[in-house]
Amino acid sequence: MDKMKVGTGEWVVVCDGRKALILENIGDSMFPNLHTKEVHEHASERTSAQGTDAPGSLQQSIGHARSSVEQTDWHDQAERAFLRQLADRLHHAVLAGETKALTMVASPRALGMIRADYSEQVRKALHGEVHKDLVKLSVYEIEKQLLA
Repeated sequence: MDKMKVGTGEWVVVCDGRKALILENIGDSMFPNLHTKEVHEHASERTSAQGTDAPGSLQQSIGHARSSVEQTDWHDQAERAFLRQLADRLHHAVLAGETKALTMVASPRALGMIRADYSEQVRKALHGEVHKDLVKLSVYEIEKQLLA
């Protein structure tokens, strides 16, 4: 992988479905220095606290057959809502001029979820996407993985 280029003031957003780090390059493209600008976390509750209904079932209109309905995946819905909020935050940051460019770093699953919520402004500001789950690493380790 070629060395990723991040200009001064550009953001690197490292996230998964529960946590997001918004890192700003306070260095330059030759000597980047990522600095934590914001941390967003979503507390994941136990499944029993999120929803307690048993899966439903459907009665066929003809005959006696019944089929069950898959139970709602509350964790999946919570992750989608968290990533939707993050996409909204990025939209407002680009509109307000907080950053002119950003790079998304997330697991393929999280990227697939958030991609649907990118605004046109975020799409234009997006320099790239890195399919890696680095959110649990320190900023130093993230910098080393992406920019070294």
